[in-house]
Amino acid sequence: MEVVDGNEVDGLNNVVNGINELELAKYRGKAKRMIGRWAGVRGPSRQNNTPTEGVYTREGLVDDNEEVVVEPTRSIPIHARCDVLVVGGGPSGLSAALSARRTGADVILMERFGCFGGCITTVGMETLAWYRYEGTVDVEGIGIEMERLAASMGGTVKWPYNESECLDADFFKVVADHLVKSSGVRPLLHSYAVDVIMEDDTIKGVIMESKSGRRAILAERVIDCSGDADIAHMAGAEYKKTAKDEMMGVTTVFNVSGVEKEKFVKYTEENPATYQDWSRTWDQETTGKEDSLKSPYLDREFEIARQKGIIPEKETQDIGGSWSALTNAGEATNLNLAHLSNIDCTDVEDLTKAEMEGREQAMYALQALKGVVPGFEKAKLRNFGMTIGTRDSRKIIGRYNLTSEDVRNQARFEDSVGIFPEFIDGYNILILPTTGRYFQVPYGCTVPPGVKNLLVGGRCVAGDKTSHCAMRNMMACTVTGQGAGVAAAVSLKENVSTHDVDIKLVQKELVRQGVRIH
Repeated sequence: MEVVDGNEVDGLNNVVNGINELELAKYRGKAKRMIGRWAGVRGPSRQNNTPTEGVYTREGLVDDNEEVVVEPTRSIPIHARCDVLVVGGGPSGLSAALSARRTGADVILMERFGCFGGCITTVGMETLAWYRYEGTVDVEGIGIEMERLAASMGGTVKWPYNESECLDADFFKVVADHLVKSSGVRPLLHSYAVDVIMEDDTIKGVIMESKSGRRAILAERVIDCSGDADIAHMAGAEYKKTAKDEMMGVTTVFNVSGVEKEKFVKYTEENPATYQDWSRTWDQETTGKEDSLKSPYLDREFEIARQKGIIPEKETQDIGGSWSALTNAGEATNLNLAHLSNIDCTDVEDLTKAEMEGREQAMYALQALKGVVPGFEKAKLRNFGMTIGTRDSRKIIGRYNLTSEDVRNQARFEDSVGIFPEFIDGYNILILPTTGRYFQVPYGCTVPPGVKNLLVGGRCVAGDKTSHCAMRNMMACTVTGQGAGVAAAVSLKENVSTHDVDIKLVQKELVRQGVRIH
């Protein structure tokens, strides 16, 4: 039998029971809204706070007072030519490349790291679709295919509280390699896009840097799956960007070994967390139906660690979050606990700060887990993600810009390229898709009107802050990626620009590829 420190029990009780009148009033309000929704009443949506969300272009960011050097004019070797160039090899980029290839295009998939998989393999985020509680109507297409392939190859375990799969981040590198090689997509790793090749308002390719030097890739169509709209930005497309102090935070994901799985699972069963517990640290909006669902959440434990002097008070206020996969070998992966705010992930100085401070926060988090959480006493660091996990940066101004109303109220579009469940996670909103509600994703949100033959897939598609909280999720990224990939290839077949492609032909090909569009 384990002996529990009396101070630890008191500390936990103080955290659990320390609810003041203001918090009680908040919960009464939530209960009232929840009862209303059970009765079929839909309350007013929270409005986006957009005054500090600016609209920018590349030219608009030039600082006339900045010191500069002038690069000499030089010839750049052409590294390759292709029909469709996809920049960024994450869930959206893989989906774009595979779908364009299946539509008959010659495709290059270019990635700056040494592996494909994006946020899964480089950050260590192992859930394409953790939202999959009972009642969810999910997407259909390459995203599901990737998840099922990983499971069939032995590269997944079940997520703790529903039927979602946790992908083994390192093994998914092998899964992604298999998908690319078996499809005929031409892979190009360790290649960083640094500029674009333009002919008037039409993109013709990109300039990339690698160990082979500065080289050009010429393409009939380019799909920006960089996550930060890097190509759209360099091509002069308009985009939105939220003020840095309002951007969603960044996270250093880490993995540990030496966990006594049975002991930790017993602790979580005796101290269950729900999504209502997320409201302890921020004012969270839900529909009420989420609040009682179980969540792999750790937060009170860090408060106890602070009270006991295990971790410092001031430097650790942003520690807390979710755990995910547990292996029988005692590995706890995808520990999403070390967060930093006020970081612009398009600013190299901010990224440098975040990488270093994030690792420091992760070590504080591990220190707390070892000192407070049963099963973690002998845990040790296994590895960090290859790069900081980011959620929020540039979002293009599209032919159509998704809205809060669209993602909350089952929007339907004539140019739909897929569906996504009513799952919204970010900016203090959490809505889980347990009622079967979903919205259609329009082709227009992938189209920057000012640049021809450029499409955008992934989290940087067009929309407001609330819609971004839906479209940034990895499974949603596979939807826009596959839609963009098919549209690029169909536009080539029809000899028209991506602005003028016949959406009926795009939808016909998507359906052939197994996508649900309505």
